[in-house]
Amino acid sequence: MPGPKVYNLWWGDRGVAKQKGIIQYSISPVRQRATHNMFRGYLFNGFTRLSAHVGYWIIPFAVGYGTYTWAKKYDTWQNSKAAHVAGHVAH
Repeated sequence: MPGPKVYNLWWGDRGVAKQKGIIQYSISPVRQRATHNMFRGYLFNGFTRLSAHVGYWIIPFAVGYGTYTWAKKYDTWQNSKAAHVAGHVAH
């Protein structure tokens, strides 16, 4: 608990006189729409932004996907019976 020299004794204590000089502002709940038009705005503006940068992410994605599919196919072949017969086993 706070000591005796504190003006506001404790949180929510109603036994103290109202403090002066404290201003509290509020806004109507109708005006508090943080996500108002969020999806509609993203549908148009977000699509425009993504399509402008498609060249920067589609090429690395294609290279990564191509590498992944090649490695997956090569690993499947390497662990198959045909690879063991061919003698290409790296184990």
